[in-house]
Amino acid sequence: MLQPLRIAFIGNALPRRCGIATFTTDLELAVSALPEVADTAIAAMCDPDGDYSYPPIVRITIAQNEPADYRKAADYINAAGFDVACLQHEFGIFGGVAGSHVLGLISALNVPLVTTLHTVLDSPDAAQRAVMDAILAASARVIVMARKGRDILIETYGADPERITVIPHGIPDVRFAPADAARERLGFAGRRVILTFGLISPNKGIEVMIEAMPAIIAAAPDAVYVVMGATHPQLVRTAGESYRESLIERVRKLGIEDHVVFLNRFVDRPELLEHIAMCDVYVTPYLVAAQMTSGTLAYSHGLGRPVVSTPYWHAAELLADGSGVLVPFGDPVSLGKAVTKLLSDEPLRAAMAQRAYAASRPSTWANTARRYADCFRSVSRRSGARAIAQLAAKPAQPLPVLPLPEPSTRHFMAMCDDTGLFQHAVHSIPDRDHGYCIDDNARALLLCCTPGSGLHNELADTLASRFAAFIQHGWNPDNRRFRNFMGFNRQWLEPAGSEDSHGRTLWALGACAQHRTNRTAAHWAAALFGEALQPVLTFTSPRAWAFTLLGLDRYCAGYPEDRAADAVRTELARRLEIRLLASESADWVWFEDRLTYDNARICEALIRTGLATNASHITDAGLRSLRWLLAVQTAPAGHFRPVGSQGFMLDRSPPLAFDQQPVEAAATISACIAAHASGAAGPWRAEARRAFDWFLGTNDLNVPLVDIATGSCRDGLHPDRANENRGAESVLSYLLGLAALRRFEIATDTNDGRLPTPRAIPAAVAA
Repeated sequence: MLQPLRIAFIGNALPRRCGIATFTTDLELAVSALPEVADTAIAAMCDPDGDYSYPPIVRITIAQNEPADYRKAADYINAAGFDVACLQHEFGIFGGVAGSHVLGLISALNVPLVTTLHTVLDSPDAAQRAVMDAILAASARVIVMARKGRDILIETYGADPERITVIPHGIPDVRFAPADAARERLGFAGRRVILTFGLISPNKGIEVMIEAMPAIIAAAPDAVYVVMGATHPQLVRTAGESYRESLIERVRKLGIEDHVVFLNRFVDRPELLEHIAMCDVYVTPYLVAAQMTSGTLAYSHGLGRPVVSTPYWHAAELLADGSGVLVPFGDPVSLGKAVTKLLSDEPLRAAMAQRAYAASRPSTWANTARRYADCFRSVSRRSGARAIAQLAAKPAQPLPVLPLPEPSTRHFMAMCDDTGLFQHAVHSIPDRDHGYCIDDNARALLLCCTPGSGLHNELADTLASRFAAFIQHGWNPDNRRFRNFMGFNRQWLEPAGSEDSHGRTLWALGACAQHRTNRTAAHWAAALFGEALQPVLTFTSPRAWAFTLLGLDRYCAGYPEDRAADAVRTELARRLEIRLLASESADWVWFEDRLTYDNARICEALIRTGLATNASHITDAGLRSLRWLLAVQTAPAGHFRPVGSQGFMLDRSPPLAFDQQPVEAAATISACIAAHASGAAGPWRAEARRAFDWFLGTNDLNVPLVDIATGSCRDGLHPDRANENRGAESVLSYLLGLAALRRFEIATDTNDGRLPTPRAIPAAVAA
């Protein structure tokens, strides 16, 4: 049972009026709502002129220019028993040269530090570089909000890629709504509204948008530009309201006073969201590229507002999918044309709004909090994962590419008795308490039908008969379903297993029907396959459909005259394609709103089915989803990281890193081999090898999962260690993945990647 976490946040906090304060407060609220978090607190920074009435969540304050306050905050965090400190870093909010006072706080902490960098400078001066180097050295994990930030940390600062996590800026989770109702409530009925909001300062480029307004008004006379936000407090201290006054004067000279409205106030979240909801186009005309993140942009994008922006780093990355429009810096003509086009083309504007809203769902504050909690858990002193932080503190050493090992079936054989294959093991000892399951015995039959498995022909025949007998005994003719779980006493524990176990059994039967040279066994497999196939049409599980398609791929190759089987294959592939088309968006190319287990098998099933039936659209669906899945399964350092089974990736939430399972690596290997066979461009061989190298130790912990001498495989990767139990699913995942990859690499090197098809039994003989 995981212990609940206690998190201390360090940064600005509301009611202080700035973006960091809003972010820190929103993040704390979202994290504190998670069930795995027991307590949170904020250590709030106070600027020299600030006098804030903080809520109770602010437990201690730090005067910006008082070094002693930083040490007091560290002492409080250490003494209060927090598990992790989360620092919100922006150079300007801390005292000392380049904000160096904060180093006194982090050096005195006795708990792991996770730092969110709100600014990453690509050309720091010497003082800024020294502060950043110290923060990077002290942080167990560093979070940036854009990939550009990660790139700069690695290239400019030499930061360890393993300790950098990209988590985009969080957004409120609100329903998508047209702008009309909000416009009417706020007094802008009958107007087309362009909005900019946030603290006002010269780098925001508001004057460029004002210069663009006359051309916009000429095409859209009802257009109004709303500039909402107070002047930045630091600018007020140094220059008063001179910048805002210059903007107002510019509006007057252009004679567009009826088309530009300044709302000079710092608004709370409800008012802010309502103003965003009323706009037709949101504009961020920033003047320079070096803007790592913009909360205003994230919020507007998250509410489904079409965005026109200059290509500063955050905008260029966020809008690359077409959910917004980018225009050159300081160019009022291009800015005016882009805004005018959106105001004038309602279908285009509506499509862009929907695309932005869909693309932003993974970044809701609830999802963002889960990703932060994953980081906190990985470095927490309570989680048992402190070793990860210590390991990550050392420069990552790339492991050499190892030759593929020879297969060993010693552990696999030890897991078998005369009934079948045991389901679980205690370390490497078969666990009789949990008996057997048809899932694993079907995988074992599949292994016996796989060339290069490490089983010589006579042994493969003997074992295949044993696993076939288990499957036959599992068939329940009363309900036309396979049972799954059997106790050690050989008593079935249910009348029918899951849809997925039924599909996986069909996969093994299809392989046996095609590849077995024993006529009697082939006839048995083909007959039972035909009897058990039709119930799949009543199933709703995408994985059950995929496993069945993999069985059909093998079965139909040996029995091409079976029109009924071919019709089922066409129908199941059609269902999967429809699921993908209905669910996918620019950043979510999957068949449902979640990733769970054996994910790549769905991709493989579509690719193989499309190739076998000459249905290129089916193959393309498999390839499209596989490319996306491979990106999801890639750690920041570039190694294979399967979606963790601790929570999977539910409701499009960010994936959890642990626990990692061998079945995912095996599925990815086979899917990449299928993709290579399609002829589609892609580093398929390298991706297959990357997934296999996870078994050998190229993973988050640099821990090998397999004992090559015995062929045993640990059951998974926890945050701080490997699972030392070595059950049936794990050893079969390893052996099946190894056999597939060995055969593929030999074929790729000698046969231009075409895999020789094992001899099929002619249908007339089998029958």
